[in-house]
Amino acid sequence: MLTTDVGSDNSLRGIAGNPPPRYNRTVDFSRALRNRRTDRHLSQLDLALRAGTTQRHLSFMESGRSVPGRNMVVRLAESLELPLRERNELLLAAGYAPVYPESSLDDPVLAPVRTAIDHILRGYLPYPALVVDRNGDLIAANDAFGLITEGGAAELVGPGKNVYRLALHPNGIAPRIRNLAEWARHILARLGHLEELHEELTGYVPDLEPSAGQLGFAVPLHLLSSRGELHLMTTVTTFATAVDVTLAELKLEAFLPVDPATAEALHAAAGPVSTATPGQAPGNM
Repeated sequence: MLTTDVGSDNSLRGIAGNPPPRYNRTVDFSRALRNRRTDRHLSQLDLALRAGTTQRHLSFMESGRSVPGRNMVVRLAESLELPLRERNELLLAAGYAPVYPESSLDDPVLAPVRTAIDHILRGYLPYPALVVDRNGDLIAANDAFGLITEGGAAELVGPGKNVYRLALHPNGIAPRIRNLAEWARHILARLGHLEELHEELTGYVPDLEPSAGQLGFAVPLHLLSSRGELHLMTTVTTFATAVDVTLAELKLEAFLPVDPATAEALHAAAGPVSTATPGQAPGNM
């Protein structure tokens, strides 16, 4: 199932076979649990009710006086609505093997996913759309995305390149963004888990004041292009029911026209239907 908001080795096969029920390691599960609960502004009672336990039991787990079973850790992680990666981390903190696999995108098990992405990207034409991983690295894009990236330095464009860096780097598309202050704030706000990248990109952004006329319901992108100035808004789509870490962290972002002139320009620029970025076949994402 897909949901939409209007925004080393990947494999865990080593633990997917017959792992021991617990790892022999010193961990601080109690602190990890308490931090995640307080980060979400939940009381002990709130979380206990969600997880089907008692406030007393939860208090004991957070103080280290009670050691939770594997199923309890899974229930707590689900009740906290943690991303799959963080659920695995909480299990590790409790001394258990992760339960959510992290497959490589070229793994045969994800072949249906690659096919679905191919269809979705194709379906957005003539509007630009792309898929990125948790770091913002480009996985795939449709042909219309070339209108967004035109003029970007070769080292910033293409599969495996970081689209956030492309957006704000002076050799990327930043010089073509008319409302750079608003768009830069939008990009930087998405990088909370990428501290080094956030620091790098912040250095590229001039100290600009947001301009007047911003849409009230979304951050627009005003982009100069070979087809004139484009006014775009974005939607972000994720796989809501994913139980694979890699799949859960994929994001499909589409750039949609805000006005008729932009829609006409995108239709006029539409080329042959293809979902792969240059040099990349759709089946090799």
